Amino acid sequence: MGIKVFRPTSAGRRGMTGYDFSEITKSTPEKSLTAKLSKKAARGNHGQITIRHKGGGHKRRYRIVDFKRTKMDVPATVAAIEYDPNRTCRIALIHYRDGEKSYIIAPVGLKVGDTVVSSQTADILPGNCLPLSAMPVGTIIHNIEMRPGKGAQLCRGAGAAATLVARADKYAQVKLPSGEVREILVNCKACIGQVGNTDNENVYIGKAGRNRWKGKRPTVRGMSMNPIDHPLGGGEGRGKGHHPVTPWGQPCKGYKTRHNKSTDKFIIKRRKQK
Repeated sequence: MGIKVFRPTSAGRRGMTGYDFSEITKSTPEKSLTAKLSKKAARGNHGQITIRHKGGGHKRRYRIVDFKRTKMDVPATVAAIEYDPNRTCRIALIHYRDGEKSYIIAPVGLKVGDTVVSSQTADILPGNCLPLSAMPVGTIIHNIEMRPGKGAQLCRGAGAAATLVARADKYAQVKLPSGEVREILVNCKACIGQVGNTDNENVYIGKAGRNRWKGKRPTVRGMSMNPIDHPLGGGEGRGKGHHPVTPWGQPCKGYKTRHNKSTDKFIIKRRKQK
């Protein structure tokens, strides 16, 4: 995976970077593993916009990725590394020995022809899936379950990786990319390695139209609006001393939105120390 720099043939191209797609080996998805992905235009069931700044974008098909890895002790061969327009990482098409096909998240180092397996006794190699109880302490992991059998929920984006730092009795302690250390049941599964496409964070968009292709609509600053439209609007000159809020007065930077106190006991170390 590499980053290519475009020639400055226009103002939008100047400084723009993109992927070189050198790791991609197949340009069309496996038809049996795709599904319709209809656009909702960020609207609720009453047709009103409930999430601002979303809409439009290129038409896509959803790739059905196997986050549960429930096919135990059946080896699979990596047939292709593919681009997925719905996520920042790459996906790998695998063919199981019994003929079934599936998509998984492609970790760093996984190549066409490699063998992956989901097993209690699998080797510690990129792409293999094991329960946390079967991994040595210090293993780099991704695609981590939070409840046994629910499927991976943590560390699924490009370049993400967590570390298994300790294990005792029913729980393992996992250090997440944010710095948070969290207890997770040892019978939850995780995959070995770091999620691929690690250069994703280095891509420079370059122009507004490229964000429109992704379905991101323009965002207007509150300070540039009239007082009737936003709490920060109006005034002669630029205003000072305001706390960032939404048009409805809700704090929007640094405002704590976590209300799930029932799982606070599983957080050993928070990402932001008080």
